[in-house]
Amino acid sequence: MLIIPVKEGENIERALKRYKKKFEKTNVMRQLRDRQQFTKPSVENRQEKIRAAYKQRLRSEEI
Repeated sequence: MLIIPVKEGENIERALKRYKKKFEKTNVMRQLRDRQQFTKPSVENRQEKIRAAYKQRLRSEEI
């Protein structure tokens, strides 16, 4: 659970902004989305290899 201490005289909008930033840094939503559907490790490895090849292709075309 995230706790954001609100300073005296601080605007509530500013405190909400700090809360949102802290929430985003914890990657809670990303974890929830990942847990919704299980992907086999072999599929994840294949996707990583495809991404790596794509990135390498882009970098080689730049040069």
